[in-house]
Amino acid sequence: MSISKKTSEFAIRRLSLYLRILEHLGRDGERTVSSEQLAVRSGTTAAQVRKDLSLFGSFGKRGLGYGVAELALRIRKILGLDRRWRVALVGVGRIGSALIEYGGFRERGYDIVAILDVDPSKIGERWADLTVHDICEFEDIVRKQGVEIVIIAVPAEAVPAVMDRVTGAGVRGILNFAPTTLRVPESVTVKDVNMVIELEALSFALSQEAGEE
Repeated sequence: MSISKKTSEFAIRRLSLYLRILEHLGRDGERTVSSEQLAVRSGTTAAQVRKDLSLFGSFGKRGLGYGVAELALRIRKILGLDRRWRVALVGVGRIGSALIEYGGFRERGYDIVAILDVDPSKIGERWADLTVHDICEFEDIVRKQGVEIVIIAVPAEAVPAVMDRVTGAGVRGILNFAPTTLRVPESVTVKDVNMVIELEALSFALSQEAGEE
């Protein structure tokens, strides 16, 4: 099924949440689940659950709910988790180092197959079973390793040099931890991870609640 790029990012995030709920239910031996049960566990409404799923086809049977294993399988396919993804990480500072050691990527199908940096003092270091390469080798590594997603975790001042390499290599997916906005071709999808912005949104919400009290 071809899914429009205009599909709400919030809907995709909810699908990820539904999947985790389904996986938990599966481990508990549950065979079926209703939209009401998914709604309660995900903090939304049954109507929203049904609307989210309807974006991607027909699911479940009226009055019987959804098969836990079947729905989990279909959501995994929608999210692209029915295959493995080859990932390159650029930047082995504090954030990059933590990402390398995070086992959740591999568990969900994301294999870090290459690590690169712009700092000469870090090039040649070993991380697990990988060696840190010079960013100048990026295009060659992308071709040889079949890299499809790049995680960028470098300081803002290093971003221009990195992006010249990334866009030139034809990579279509970027997860950006750098504290700056990336300018990329329309064919490239960027997801920004800015923890400061998330904290500011959280502090705003808490401040509003305090004001109402």
